Amino acid sequence: MSNWSEKRKLKKEIKICMQTIEEIERKRSRSQSALVQAVLLQETPDERDVEWFNKYTGEITACRNHMTELKKKLDSLE
Repeated sequence: MSNWSEKRKLKKEIKICMQTIEEIERKRSRSQSALVQAVLLQETPDERDVEWFNKYTGEITACRNHMTELKKKLDSLE
């Protein structure tokens, strides 16, 4: 694969990662809002909200780590 096509492929993958992160962050914000509300009302948060928040946070972290690796590969080609 040529350098140019490899760069193009990596840029496309990075863009997909960014879109995926934005989508997961939107999903996470629902559970985050519920958690903040519980804290403000000094209530125990719903365990499902905590689980969803942790799940989405883990997915976001994994996507960001993958995107960082893709950017390193791209930088090494430039």
